[in-house]
Amino acid sequence: MIFNVAQLLMEPTGASRSYTVDEAVRLPYEGDPPARLAGPVELLRIPTGLLARAQLHGAVQMLCSRCLGPATVPLDLEVEEQFIPTIDPNTGAHVPPPELDDVYRVDERQHLDLFEAVRQAAVIAEPMAPLCRPDCRGLCPQCGADRNAGACACPESLIDARWAALADLSQDAGESGA
Repeated sequence: MIFNVAQLLMEPTGASRSYTVDEAVRLPYEGDPPARLAGPVELLRIPTGLLARAQLHGAVQMLCSRCLGPATVPLDLEVEEQFIPTIDPNTGAHVPPPELDDVYRVDERQHLDLFEAVRQAAVIAEPMAPLCRPDCRGLCPQCGADRNAGACACPESLIDARWAALADLSQDAGESGA
């Protein structure tokens, strides 16, 4: 998502451009195909540079956190970031770098690359535990069978020996009425 902003940078504060994007973007999800993101992008001239606003929607392929199968996860991103020019569009002189290191820059050719801002928004929007479907039953902890495909032959209430003492405490509490 690269925009040529040379003309916009020469316009007065308040000038804007609106775009609609529909692009395949490689996001930071390990080994996944590019995600198709679509939505409006607005670039607004501000005194120090440009303000980029985008509302992008799409879906990404991830691994289900329960069964390790493919999961299609909707992705809704809101991006609002400031971009400072590297070169003054009126004089051609280099603009000193901003005091903060995390400010986005418009490159020397007056191109605004929205990718890094979109990538960071995608990292923030990534679900902690993506699911292939809400009722995913996951994998059997004993044999590793996919419980979505059917039941396995493992006993249902197998207790780990390290936790058996807690089960005894639970039974004792139930018998004493506490």
